[in-house]
Amino acid sequence: MKPAHRIPRLALTASLGCLALLATACGGDGGTSEASEGKPVTLTMWSWMVGTEEVVEKFNATHEDIKVEYTEITAGTDGYSKIDSAIKGGNAPDVVGMEYAMLPEFASQGNLEDLTEHSGKLVTSFPENLQSLVTPGGRTWGVPFDVTPQLLYYRTDLFEKAGVEVPGTWAEFEKAAEKIKAADKGARILNIPKGGDIPFINGLAWQAGSQGFGVQGDAWTVAVDDEPARKVARFWDGLVRDDLVLNHPAWSEEESTAKKKDQVAAFIGAPWSGAGLISQTPEQKGKWAVAPLPTWDGTPATGTWGGTSFAVPKGSDHIEGAAEFIEWLTTDPAAMKARLADAEAPSSVLPAAPGLQKVAAAEFARAADGYFANDLYQVAAGQVDTVVGGWTWGPVQGSVNEAFESAVPEGGWEAGFAAAQRAALKALDDRGLKTVG
Repeated sequence: MKPAHRIPRLALTASLGCLALLATACGGDGGTSEASEGKPVTLTMWSWMVGTEEVVEKFNATHEDIKVEYTEITAGTDGYSKIDSAIKGGNAPDVVGMEYAMLPEFASQGNLEDLTEHSGKLVTSFPENLQSLVTPGGRTWGVPFDVTPQLLYYRTDLFEKAGVEVPGTWAEFEKAAEKIKAADKGARILNIPKGGDIPFINGLAWQAGSQGFGVQGDAWTVAVDDEPARKVARFWDGLVRDDLVLNHPAWSEEESTAKKKDQVAAFIGAPWSGAGLISQTPEQKGKWAVAPLPTWDGTPATGTWGGTSFAVPKGSDHIEGAAEFIEWLTTDPAAMKARLADAEAPSSVLPAAPGLQKVAAAEFARAADGYFANDLYQVAAGQVDTVVGGWTWGPVQGSVNEAFESAVPEGGWEAGFAAAQRAALKALDDRGLKTVG
């Protein structure tokens, strides 16, 4: 599954005074509760996620008071623009998939209902380091679905050929990169994108302790270009300069070909990457394994890449029913089994609800049929508690991403982070939002 990378800049649709920090509840009045009055509720849901149609069918077959009508939309910019337009037109669905990186942008513009009353308690049952991803400004705007710690996928045969051990630190990773290049002049340890994959790059900065955005009093703080981010940039810019990694564009044909032709010995991914690898390189079955991401000082730590919540767009008349459906989507084993039932299209999603991780692992093991040399889910689940706290996605992520991508071709990641910092401050000012620092 490929996450959506381009985050659109959406038109401001609500009072800036009310939504300056998302700390004031600017959602609806709680919606109607037709189900509690004995009347059937029909919800509409939009999502791009594989398996959602099967999930909705399962829900409808097992629930009488609430029925769900599902529409598939595209991921990324087109999908979010469709949601945004529907909200403006007053015909938005009741439930949408919403990536963590997008949620503050939608919430800060008054495009989401405040779910604090209906789902706030539920969200506190999820891992603490995930709760902040759906509660910007201290209010609940969505419910986590999956958790996406960054992981190191590696070719066991290519590592063995080069005499390389799985690196535990980034210093060891650099040494491993040198050995792999020495063993095969046409191979590198991995491909690091030139840009265009900002959630991936942000995950590495997150691991190093970067904060992204934050709140201080009644103002936003912007730390996109803080010292941890610059440290990450210097490291990867250096590996590119020293020709120790490939530098193809993200998601490109060149990147895919390098995997198939044994020209890369590893890649940095997330739990969902496992399913994509099976589809992309079925002939490499048994040759791939997964490990925790190398760290800066040997202390277990990681950031995330991608990840989705479920939210209720502004204007829903069925907030209570939508919240009930979302709770089932994110916590019920039947929902997870339905989503992963297709053995021909395996999913390696790692549920945010710990109680569902064994369910997902069992379904994936059946479909993967020994593709990996070790247990992807065991490794991935073990990294959830190591996701570094403190990271906050900002309400102007689209501007940040565009600025980063524009600067990277000429100046590398260091220039990208510096440009992104300037763009974030300007975008916040353009919206009339306060900043400090």
